[in-house]
Amino acid sequence: MFNFEITESNAVEAFNRLISLGEDPSGVLMGIGEVATEFTKQRFVESADPYGTPWEPNADATLRNVLHGSQKNFTKKGNVSARGELVLAGKKPLIGDSKTLSTQFHSTVLGESVSVTSIAVQAAMQHFGGTKAEFPHLWGDIPARSYFPDPERGLPEELSQDILGVLRIALQNAVDGS
Repeated sequence: MFNFEITESNAVEAFNRLISLGEDPSGVLMGIGEVATEFTKQRFVESADPYGTPWEPNADATLRNVLHGSQKNFTKKGNVSARGELVLAGKKPLIGDSKTLSTQFHSTVLGESVSVTSIAVQAAMQHFGGTKAEFPHLWGDIPARSYFPDPERGLPEELSQDILGVLRIALQNAVDGS
């Protein structure tokens, strides 16, 4: 889950103006939650953190596990087949067969706030990483592959602009009486 405080003055001003116009903030917060959820899902498409830094590639153990999932990934002599090469080339970090981690995000509005969460059990481990020393059940160390913004770094510019866009539309609708 990630929580963030919008401190960008234009966004705060727009949100406060909506409230002063008597608007229920839940609609705009739902819109912000949807934008933040889609932004989070996009991290998996790009295999990069919210600020554009690429995630670490899959470990050899992960790639071997993927290959051994099907006999068709190997030739009769035991070498990796052309199909196996395609499987390896298409294997992105954090994208498994079920795609559970990359798709199980949702936003929730609570009062005057919105949160984005994942219901996947492995979400925290994949986001923050972990070591085999800390978690003996792991195959090996798992590098952190952040998909939520870091509160210390603030919102990425793209997400900030998208949120501001939601606020502008809501404010325009409130002023127009839509």
